[in-house]
Amino acid sequence: MKAEAVNFTKFTEFFLVGFPELNDYKLTFFSIILVMYVMSVCENFLIISLVSTSPRLQSPMYFFLGHLALSDIVLITSVVPKFLEVIIKEGCSIPYVDCLAQFQLYGGTVCVESYLLTSMSYDRYLAICKPLHYVSIMSVKLRYTLVISSWVISYVIVFISLSLLAELDYCDSNINYFLCDFAPLTELSCTDTTGMSINMTLLSVPVILINVTCIMVSYVYIFRTIFGISTTSGRQKTFFTCSSHLVAVSIYYVSMFVIYTLPNRGSLLSFNKFVNLIFIVLYPLLNPIIYSLRNKEIQASVIKYIRVSE
Repeated sequence: MKAEAVNFTKFTEFFLVGFPELNDYKLTFFSIILVMYVMSVCENFLIISLVSTSPRLQSPMYFFLGHLALSDIVLITSVVPKFLEVIIKEGCSIPYVDCLAQFQLYGGTVCVESYLLTSMSYDRYLAICKPLHYVSIMSVKLRYTLVISSWVISYVIVFISLSLLAELDYCDSNINYFLCDFAPLTELSCTDTTGMSINMTLLSVPVILINVTCIMVSYVYIFRTIFGISTTSGRQKTFFTCSSHLVAVSIYYVSMFVIYTLPNRGSLLSFNKFVNLIFIVLYPLLNPIIYSLRNKEIQASVIKYIRVSE
C-alpha cells in the first residue's frame, strides 16, 4: 500500500519508456510497426469505402463491419504515431493533457469494439435463427441505435476513469509502458488507488460480462440451429456466414483477458506490453482480412473498386 503522505510534483508531462530492451533494433522495429500501421489504415479505409458505396454491401452485417473498421482506425491511430516516436527516440515525453486524451481514445475504442462485436453476434443470430423476421427486427433504426449506443456508452465509461485519473497526484513521470493506460498511470500515483481500482472493476466487469454473455447465448442458439440443418453443405454454408465474426471475437477476448489479467509489473510486465502491442497493431490489420477471406461479396466489391480506380 502506498503511503498516504508523500511529496509530489505537479507534472505537466510524462515520459513513455516503451521497449528499452529493443533499442538496439529500433530501426527494424520502427519499420515493422510503421508498415503494419499503414497497411491497417489502408485496409480499414477500403472496407469503409466499400461499405459506403457498394450496392452489394448494404446489409446490416456490413453496416456493423464498417463501424468496426472505423473503430480499428481510431484504435491504432490513437497509439501508433506516438509509439513510433517512442521507438525512434528510445523513449519520449508526452504532455499530461495528451496522455489523458490518448487514454480516452484508446480505452473508449477498445470498449466500442466489444459492443460492436456483440451487436454483430446479435445480427448473426437473427439472420440464422430468425431469418423470416430478420428484416423487420434488424431495422435501420435498430442498427443505428446499436452503433450510436456502442460509441456513447463506451466513451462515457472511459471518461469516468479519465475523471478519476485527472484527480490523482503523481510521484513519478516515467511510465514504464508504451501508452497511457489506466494501470500504468495509477502505478505512478502517490496515494493509495486500491479503492479507485475496485470502483473501476465494479463499473467495467458487468459491462464485459453482459457483452460476453450476449455473444455466448447468441452462438448457443446459432450452433443449435446449424446442427439442426439436415445437409452437410447447408451446415457448412451457414457456419461460414458467422465464422469470420467468431474468429474476430476469439482474438479480441483472448487478447483482453491476457492484457488485463496478467500483472503489469515485475517479470510479466514486458510480456504484458508485448501482448498489448500485438493486439493494437495486429488486430486492426487482421480484421479486414478475416472478414474478406471467405466473403465473396467483399471480394467482388474489392475487384470492382480496383478496376474502377485503374
